[in-house]
Amino acid sequence: MSHFILFNDEFLPADVAILKATNRGFKFGDGLFESMRMCNGKLQLADEHADRLKAGMKALKMDGYNLLDAYFLRQKTGELQRKNKLQGNLRFRLTIYRDGEGLYTPQSNKIGYLLEVSILEQNNYELNQKGLIIDVYDEIPKAVNKLSNFKTTNALLYVMAGLFQKHHRLDEALLLNQNGFLCESTSSNIFVGYQKQIYTPALSEGCVAGVMRTNVIRLARMENLQIIEAQINPQILNEAEEVFLTNATGGIRWVMGYGRKRYFNEVAKNLSLKLNASIIT
Repeated sequence: MSHFILFNDEFLPADVAILKATNRGFKFGDGLFESMRMCNGKLQLADEHADRLKAGMKALKMDGYNLLDAYFLRQKTGELQRKNKLQGNLRFRLTIYRDGEGLYTPQSNKIGYLLEVSILEQNNYELNQKGLIIDVYDEIPKAVNKLSNFKTTNALLYVMAGLFQKHHRLDEALLLNQNGFLCESTSSNIFVGYQKQIYTPALSEGCVAGVMRTNVIRLARMENLQIIEAQINPQILNEAEEVFLTNATGGIRWVMGYGRKRYFNEVAKNLSLKLNASIIT
């Protein structure tokens, strides 16, 4: 089966060379991206993805953010799905880059985009059977600023944390912000269950404003669970009863171990059931 990408409204083979030497995403990390999930032909959380994409493009002073709405996301992901003749659970990555020449100062703020698709093996937002093993990556903290909540293509921090994760044979590494508090993981937002309450880093702590994070907070509050968005000392990991991670493609994943500490997964199981019940069909 041939595999296609969608590059500025044109279907191209996935292995075709599309990068120009002037591409600002390549040269300066001048762009952002969304990772999205499709379940049985329906793009999940499209409105939330579109809202974050619009906010990110406005923050980066890119043109055309009103055109990349939920309708655009559903239409383009559907077109690429059909072009590749794919079914089931799919992961899409939409990369937006500033398509203008110039050095640090761009000559224009028009955009280009690349949409990619891949197959996900697990059914819907299936909770992981084997819990994750994590540790804290503290060599490079994440800066807290007006761009911290967006998924930009300037991702060297996550690359370095990923290398740490690989070297220590971890499933995920947790990042700290510039003040030494918990921020997020290499790919997800983090939730910590402690003394019958659930804590997650506030957006003011510099974490990505995860689409699944927002959805899980909403589901938890519907279940009358106490969710507290706060500044969280990493020492809580030694006392917590439960830790789980969330992102838009994987849903909820529970953590089994941090050093010698072992966790339960009761809240993660419950919320995972609620998440799967909320899937758009």
